[in-house]
Amino acid sequence: MDAGLLPALAESIQSSIDQVKGGLRGAPKFPNAPFMYTLWTSWLQHGVPAHRDSVLSSLQMMLSGGIYDHIGGGLCRYAVDDRWLVPHFEKMLYDNAQLIELATAAYGATGSDLFRVRIEETISWLRREMILPGGGFASSLDADSEGEEGKFYLWTREELNAVLGQDDAARFLSIYELTAPEGWEGDPILHRLSSPALGEADADPFFIEAKQRLIARRGHRIRPGRDDKLLVDWNGQAIAAIANAARVFGRSDWLELAQDAFHCVAESTVDGRLPHSILGEDRLFPCMSTDYAAMINAAISLSEATGSREYTAKARDWLEMLDRWHADEDGKGHYLTASDAVDVPMRIRGDVDEAVPSATAQTIRAMLRLSMLTGDDLLYGRTVTAAEAALGRIAQQRYGQAGIIYSAEQARQPRKLVIVDDDKKKLVTEANRFPDFLRTDTFLDVGEGASDRVELPGGVVLDSTRPGAWLCIGQSCLPPVRSGAELADLLRRPTG
Repeated sequence: MDAGLLPALAESIQSSIDQVKGGLRGAPKFPNAPFMYTLWTSWLQHGVPAHRDSVLSSLQMMLSGGIYDHIGGGLCRYAVDDRWLVPHFEKMLYDNAQLIELATAAYGATGSDLFRVRIEETISWLRREMILPGGGFASSLDADSEGEEGKFYLWTREELNAVLGQDDAARFLSIYELTAPEGWEGDPILHRLSSPALGEADADPFFIEAKQRLIARRGHRIRPGRDDKLLVDWNGQAIAAIANAARVFGRSDWLELAQDAFHCVAESTVDGRLPHSILGEDRLFPCMSTDYAAMINAAISLSEATGSREYTAKARDWLEMLDRWHADEDGKGHYLTASDAVDVPMRIRGDVDEAVPSATAQTIRAMLRLSMLTGDDLLYGRTVTAAEAALGRIAQQRYGQAGIIYSAEQARQPRKLVIVDDDKKKLVTEANRFPDFLRTDTFLDVGEGASDRVELPGGVVLDSTRPGAWLCIGQSCLPPVRSGAELADLLRRPTG
């Protein structure tokens, strides 16, 4: 695979980034997660600080603008202006799953309370407003309530005074702002664009408690409508993101939330096949390749978070279903739709990114992570073949190819961390402090493995009779480290 594709694409994206306001230049502004993933992959794989900084600044501005719900948590779908102020108030599950994943990576790189608190708020919103009776997540919240866009989310100074009192409202508005831009017909929009980087203020108990009081008052308003369909692929994205955040922040309640949603989906299979959507007792079959890919990734993230082989087994089962119903004729990839889908006039690959990475990008990543987790060299070879074939198909494609390019780069240089730890779990704790969505982690107890030996990429073997950590990139493994401090030093820097 061409090692120059990702750097060239990342530089092209970098040249389009608004270095003052974040995101791509111009309006409207979308989160554009595939571009953010591309820049972050460039940072991790090739050590380009400017690409990391563009993601950090874009997230910082996004999480300070009106597109973010500063009272209840969660990101709206896009901003209609060029500075993230005026949102289209619809909230989508997939946007917030990707926000959690990217913000977790940003927190690992910076330790900023801004990212930590926004992750906490967004997961709290998912738990409070988006959980379905079976344990999965609803798809979206409408923009309108009472026939007016955003009415549920807007505030006036008088309302803030009534809820917080004049003195506390004044302190609250020393950081947050109420703005009614020209042409805006509703109440003012709450944001913090003049103070986007105040991480310490995000952790201030005063502001946290003030938001709780405002959430309670807002709970008496008429809520926007909710789409109660459980979409399997979007749920898989959310499960993986929450499970990863649970590892980083040591939140067993978040891990339980992710596990409940996972089991809700897993228990809805018929003859091992996933549905595409669930609404009450109804299941829509057959599913898309994205559903299998997202749930394989979710299973792997839960395996990393818990160490349970149950999730690895589920991932293998779903890969078998993906291959059985979606594989192409020459064994070089997958179609978006199943072979027995009766309402599809022509099967497509799913090579084009939209608000989420393309189906092909998601399946490449799922196969890669499973091959790294299990040490399955044959599956890794299939992943490389699929990535090369996808790169060939998009060679003349101008737009929507970011997902395939960065997933192919990850397949070209996969990152695997194997940790052997004792009951104190010092090395595992350090690994969890440095999230890296390019890396697949395997945790073993001292003494675990066939004859106390576990095979690593390139045929390297490790002695599992004492604690140690091995970071492997491609087919090469770095010398083992034995202490938490050494592991932290190894993981806090890019490998490029």
